[in-house]
Amino acid sequence: MQQVSGVVWVLTVLGIVGLLLFDFFFHVRKAHVPRLREAALWTSVYVSIAILFGVGVWVFGGSTMGAEYFAGYVTEEALSVDNLFVFLLLLGSFKVPRADQQKVLLFGIVVSLLARTGFILLGAALINSFAWIFYLFGLILLITAGNLLREKHDGEGEPPNNIVIRLARRFLHTSETYDGDKLFTHQDGKRVLTPMLLVMVAIGGTDILFALDSIPAIFGLTQNVYLVFTATAFSLLGLRQLYFLIDGLLDRLVYLSYGLAAILALIGVKLVLHALHENNVPFINEGEPVDVVEIPTAVSLGIIVGVLLITVIASLLSPKGRARTSVAAARRHATEFLDVETDPAYCDEIYHRLLAEEENLKRLPERYRARVREQAELMDLLQRAHRRHGERVAAGHCFAPSAT
Repeated sequence: MQQVSGVVWVLTVLGIVGLLLFDFFFHVRKAHVPRLREAALWTSVYVSIAILFGVGVWVFGGSTMGAEYFAGYVTEEALSVDNLFVFLLLLGSFKVPRADQQKVLLFGIVVSLLARTGFILLGAALINSFAWIFYLFGLILLITAGNLLREKHDGEGEPPNNIVIRLARRFLHTSETYDGDKLFTHQDGKRVLTPMLLVMVAIGGTDILFALDSIPAIFGLTQNVYLVFTATAFSLLGLRQLYFLIDGLLDRLVYLSYGLAAILALIGVKLVLHALHENNVPFINEGEPVDVVEIPTAVSLGIIVGVLLITVIASLLSPKGRARTSVAAARRHATEFLDVETDPAYCDEIYHRLLAEEENLKRLPERYRARVREQAELMDLLQRAHRRHGERVAAGHCFAPSAT
């Protein structure tokens, strides 16, 4: 394994910190709703930086290091996209205004990067000390793959309620309403926490839990700590922009979890085979290495890219995915219009998006339209949105969120 000098490490860390600071001061500090063009531009910039970095690794570190970096980066990026589903549910359940979501996401990315760096160092120490840890990592990934296959995907989804969120709700007593993107506000003459802090903790804590799967996955593709760190970091850096670019398509990726299950199972098998090849566990082959065929990194990279392409194409062509996208988008826009947003211009924009999604629903095949009509909660939500729009037109302004 080729070693990376301390100077390269320092320059890399400074570069990543610089990108995070640039993201905060030039994009996130002033709350605004990113337009599609802005999100597409900066997503392409961050992806290009990650690819150019990988080319540099390939040129200066050799083809093996290059293939390991790209395999790790593509896998971590795919897992990050899957994580965006959960972020979408969290931001919706906490009713975070669209303009303030950027700061929440960037905070979650920073927390995740710090936590994953700790997990990476811990994982590297365990690997160097205990060869059997590969068996454990492989088992974790195989179990995760099985859980992904068993998950139900009905298009609605329940907001996560893990231990981090439960603890935050219990100990962080916040005001009922947001005050822009501030963490503190004054209420009845007292300084109190806003829900913004609560949702930041929820996003950051949930992302830490995601690392328990993603770190073993990337260690299954490379044991070079520098490559593990950089592939993980670059997959996270553009996540905020990617969220605003594809959040309308997230519900469309109906088969993504199956593709990820296949990828994690592949890496789990790869880890177990590597563990057998390096075996020193006394009750396996009397503590001697087992002569097994290992999966080359180049083959792993080809399979990972192929599975993701098939998964995405199949999802985009699926009528089920189109139906789920329209239903989820209509529900989200109606909820934002009724209970989240107060800016008059953005309220009008959301309402027009809602009308467009309703037209998409009308163009669905009859069997899907029938299922939509059977969702009483959704139908009531849409009717309330239309009534509120009529009230807005009569009053000449955007109403404040209704009490619920």
